[in-house]
Amino acid sequence: MAVRRIDATERRARLAARHRLHPKHRASDAVDAARSLVCLHGTDPATVYLSAWARVGDFTVADLDRALYDDRALVKHTAMRRTVFVVPRDTLSVVQAGASARVAAAQRRTVVKDVVKAGLHDDGESWLDEVSRHILAALADGQEATSSELKAEIPLLDGALEFGAGKSWGGLVTFAPRVLTVLSAEGKVVRASNKGSWRVSRPTWTTTESWLGSAIDPVDEATGVRELVRMWLRAFGPGTEADLKWWLGSTLTAVRAALAELDVVEVDLDGRTGYLLFDDLEPQVEVEPWGALLPGLDPTVMGWTEREWYLGPYKEALFDSNGNAGPTAWWDGRIVGTWWQTDTGGVSLHLLEDIGAEGTAVLREEAARLDDWLGGVRVMPRFPTPLAKELAAEGRSSGGSSS
Repeated sequence: MAVRRIDATERRARLAARHRLHPKHRASDAVDAARSLVCLHGTDPATVYLSAWARVGDFTVADLDRALYDDRALVKHTAMRRTVFVVPRDTLSVVQAGASARVAAAQRRTVVKDVVKAGLHDDGESWLDEVSRHILAALADGQEATSSELKAEIPLLDGALEFGAGKSWGGLVTFAPRVLTVLSAEGKVVRASNKGSWRVSRPTWTTTESWLGSAIDPVDEATGVRELVRMWLRAFGPGTEADLKWWLGSTLTAVRAALAELDVVEVDLDGRTGYLLFDDLEPQVEVEPWGALLPGLDPTVMGWTEREWYLGPYKEALFDSNGNAGPTAWWDGRIVGTWWQTDTGGVSLHLLEDIGAEGTAVLREEAARLDDWLGGVRVMPRFPTPLAKELAAEGRSSGGSSS
């Protein structure tokens, strides 16, 4: 049987529908949006809300707050690539087994080593186990506490590692948030209520069992990786082994083992070997041209490592040196620019190429829609890109005018 070829045009059409970015394919709510993308990127607190806004009609901040803090249908969890994601509760066990446990093991090794290096204890493993017991006891029975509050209550936790001694960039790295990262990735604690606004991360912590009513169901690692690969292919496929390895933060060995267990088909991605689930080979129905404004670190932008088919030549402008994506403007499945806010909070569109009158008009409408939704509230990306810095400087020098 001939290998099916899937070109960039078809991939962009699949993205439009499956990632709920086309107006005719919107998600019903934030949980539906998260499930459509496996999970939402949550490192930057505002990203979660703006990602939902781009995909859910009539979305409000209260809608996502309710899903996170009242219904608890979505859970903030440390997972792939040591990143915070907002995960549908019913897939948490798969994410824990397939990604978080690997992160936990790596972070535990680092903390254990640094405890000894900092002189807190000559047995880092014992120190970490003891302080973990204190934290879990403090958070038992539904108690919530911030990292600072836990440090005040547990003297053993109030330690730090000095780095760059005598250097201008030196300082101290406290152990409290690092221990909480380990416990989170192990599935023992979760980010509970947020003491900040939707744009600010000031989480309280509690035990997973208290927050969700039960511990995370145990799943073996191989099953977890396999099911994550299945979900990724459903949402992001077709993709390559490199895409899967990067997104999972795993190894090629694990990815290949998962693919071998799944019913997948090799496809031709303009000369590269990609994969699709066997029951997902039907050609994507073409969609009408569409536009979208996505926040920095949006899961669509960060969904692949081989991005040329939607990013084009704009990596240096729209990604920082660590690979974090900034806000992006999309036209018909491609990134064509960025958006930013003036000093007064107004949303401004900046195109990197001529997309014609129709595309420009659609994206200006999206900018006006986002401007109205934000209502002057400024949302500053945590990781500014080179272009964002350039536009900010131009805005200051011109008094905040649009580009």
